[in-house]
Amino acid sequence: MTVTAPTIESVRALRKALGDSIWTTPLMRCAAIELALDNGTRVWGKLEFLQRTGTFKARGALANLRALTREQLGRGVTAVSAGNHAIATAFAARALGSTAKVVMIGSANPYRVKACKAYGAEVVMVDDVHDAFDVAKAIEREEGRYFVHPFEGPEVATGTGTVGLEICEQLDEFDALIVPIGGGGLMAGIANVVRQLRPSVEIIGVEPCGANSMRLSFDAGEPRGIDRVRTIADSLGAPYAMPYSFELCRASVNRLVEVDDLELRKSMGFLFQRMKLAVEPACAASTATLTGILREELAGKRVVLVFCGSNIDWATFSEQVIVDDG
Repeated sequence: MTVTAPTIESVRALRKALGDSIWTTPLMRCAAIELALDNGTRVWGKLEFLQRTGTFKARGALANLRALTREQLGRGVTAVSAGNHAIATAFAARALGSTAKVVMIGSANPYRVKACKAYGAEVVMVDDVHDAFDVAKAIEREEGRYFVHPFEGPEVATGTGTVGLEICEQLDEFDALIVPIGGGGLMAGIANVVRQLRPSVEIIGVEPCGANSMRLSFDAGEPRGIDRVRTIADSLGAPYAMPYSFELCRASVNRLVEVDDLELRKSMGFLFQRMKLAVEPACAASTATLTGILREELAGKRVVLVFCGSNIDWATFSEQVIVDDG
């Protein structure tokens, strides 16, 4: 399948149009990670957990809703999410004068459910992520609401491409970029832009072992799915890859790696202990990769880590995190 990737011009135009609706998040030198690695690696973190709604998701949601007609906005929108995309869709709907009815997984963090409702969304709870898509499609069909996909389509990729654009504007030279992958919407947008602006950079995607639909898709040469999500990184728990984001990832991503839940939990502890950051498991995935499987391979290089989000309450964080007392 051949897809048309967003152009740099379209990404720049969207970023300008969004204005203060989203923030240009910091790209911060991570001295604490460099000190722990102690191998000459220079590390920067793109702090998307400081974005509006607490994750990068606001970018894609706003891009999607800005493309709707006044009539479509009047009918409202719907979405499926473990939390972060639902929050972003609710935020975007309120910002553009629409309404949101979002479908969330029963295991969704209570903090995220509360945040959705705070933005004015109606929340429908279901037990399984596969069922969630069916319910959202039923809402779309019966109520006429526009379905805002969490990771698929050119609007999503143009929105998430603004992250890649900002990174390239904030840092002139870097050797490697590590991005967490769920459904691939974040990676698709970032990789498309970075490949065009910094063609020599190695772009690395990281997935949880228990939600590796993009790895399976790369191996098969076409989008594939998994039967069940088996990871604490629920915001990376996409049940399947889809054609548009898959093709953009395949075109620009150099390779994929996987991390397990133990590595994620330890990296949550590492970031809390060394940098005083309390992040969700998905947000720790890029750090887990650099301090783990790719530690020696990327030694001495300039590496950018994408910190995708941090919508987590203290009770859940304290249950999941592992802090090394040594």
